[in-house]
Amino acid sequence: MKILNDVIAGLKEDAPVQEVRVGPFWTAVVSRGCGLASTVGPEEHKHGAVYVEEAGKLAGRSALELTGLAHSETTLEAGIGLAAINSLLDVDEARCVELNAGELLVERGRGKKVALVGHFPFVPALREAAGRLWVIELHPQAGDVGAQEAEAILPEVDIAAITGSAFINHTMERLLRLCRPETLVVVLGPSTPLSAVLFEYGVDVISGTRVVEPGLALRCLSEGATFRQIRGARLLTMERKGADRASG
Repeated sequence: MKILNDVIAGLKEDAPVQEVRVGPFWTAVVSRGCGLASTVGPEEHKHGAVYVEEAGKLAGRSALELTGLAHSETTLEAGIGLAAINSLLDVDEARCVELNAGELLVERGRGKKVALVGHFPFVPALREAAGRLWVIELHPQAGDVGAQEAEAILPEVDIAAITGSAFINHTMERLLRLCRPETLVVVLGPSTPLSAVLFEYGVDVISGTRVVEPGLALRCLSEGATFRQIRGARLLTMERKGADRASG
């Protein structure tokens, strides 16, 4: 994806990989910082199959080299690559506020037509606030719609919120192209690179995670933590100027 190439091109400094951890829900790469990404396993575990080609040989390599895995068709490798990107990002905290994307969407989405790509814990609150909410999911839960509905729904909404995991399954650029220029577009979740490069692709709000206590976060994810259980991380949100247009 060109968007990932541009994010990688903006990384200023490489570093050796100190550690890679692939937990049941979250993947982490530690280099200059600790980057997170969703763990997206294979649809079916085939006995004898290889899902991470260089497993056991990643630590000690260049983190910038690992970012290339973000283009892998194997989702476990793609998650490692995305976490490597996040481990090298220089996050401009002066442009960020500490804000949960769910709170932002509830506030901006009141009475609006909202599409959420990915099922997040704040869905009940958002459903109550929005005029209408579509939750688009690859594996739909009750009340969700299937991923194939995105092409019909995204061009029609006031607010489109897309999970950062769409970088892992390589659907992000297609989803962004479906959004109208006047739609408020949010990319959210711990996988999301906190990079202003996303603004160049029509994104208005970037909501991601910065790990501030790597040892604590790694211990949590290695013990099977969902994101709500991971400690040592901050939720940060960065907006493009004028991104509040959908709140009026």
